[in-house]
Amino acid sequence: MQADIVVLPGDGIGPEVMREAVRVLQAVADLAGHQFSFRESLIGGVAITETGNPLPQETVDACLAADGVLLAAVGGPAGKAVPGVEAVRPEQGLLGLRRELNAYANLRPVHVYPQLVDASPLREEYVTGVDLVIVRELTGGLYFGARKEAGPDLADETVAYDTMAYRAHEIERIARVAFRLATGRSGKVISVDKANVLASSRLWRRVVERTAAEYVDVEVESMLVDAAAMYLLRCPRTFDVLLTANLFGDILADEASMLAGSLAMLPSASLSDDGPGLFEPVHGSAPDLAGKGVANPVGMILSSAMLLRHGLGLQAEAAAVEAAIDRVLEDGWRTEDLDGSGRNAVGTEELGDRIAEALNREWNTRQEGVK
Repeated sequence: MQADIVVLPGDGIGPEVMREAVRVLQAVADLAGHQFSFRESLIGGVAITETGNPLPQETVDACLAADGVLLAAVGGPAGKAVPGVEAVRPEQGLLGLRRELNAYANLRPVHVYPQLVDASPLREEYVTGVDLVIVRELTGGLYFGARKEAGPDLADETVAYDTMAYRAHEIERIARVAFRLATGRSGKVISVDKANVLASSRLWRRVVERTAAEYVDVEVESMLVDAAAMYLLRCPRTFDVLLTANLFGDILADEASMLAGSLAMLPSASLSDDGPGLFEPVHGSAPDLAGKGVANPVGMILSSAMLLRHGLGLQAEAAAVEAAIDRVLEDGWRTEDLDGSGRNAVGTEELGDRIAEALNREWNTRQEGVK
């Protein structure tokens, strides 16, 4: 297979973890006989610094023409103060790219590795066996509704607002993604809303229930977001597929990361119906860690595995990458965020080395098994 992949290292630790993901993808290509080309483009704070725009048109054009887009992180101090550019934030680049790609379906799997149950702040009996996925609507809701910024003087009459708006077809299409995903898992979807307060959530609930009638093998339950937040920590194993609006999914995914022990362990895929997908770790740019070589690249590498599976249709290659990570964790390798003592921690590059080596062994073993 030939594939053109746009890589967006972005800000903070982004370039460091991206290097490891690209290295693993290149190893996949070498082992499986594929040809991957990588084109690096600007986004976020570094793009503001160089162009004044968090999402240059050149980046948009490159992404739309690609077979998949791999993004590391945006945010942090870069781009905060650009002469002549007011109220421009790195995160606007990410939101804009999701909209340009029409990447409305965000998949955020949360898998607790048996080797890392002690890294979670929750007790072992709560997190052992957790394997869920959050299906988050990504191009509507509060982040994309009408808004008004507050004035700089914060006078009494100053008003700011953000609007949470959803159209029925936006809810229906993300619900279908969750229901299809559930048919290959446990067959259970919990739809998260705030229907006791929000008009948009009442529409959400009605559309989800109407659409669910078409999926007779899927059990659907509606749950208020505050209850979902509580039960995610109290009994996380009861969840399998969570269907959420944009804001709720953003918050619940970060909460669920604590089940896995670290935000840096979680990947995500943002998919559209008619264009390339966007694949990125859930973590942010962590500017305080940038340049120190200690960032955890696992979420970024797992995001590249999701690119292989959901973007390029390479199921076996994705499974081999995931198995390589499992093997490395089984062998005891950790970065600082997963090693409370710090005595046994390795750096970003070394963990990437271990994963690439394990991938080589895993692929060769699987090929021998086929013979």
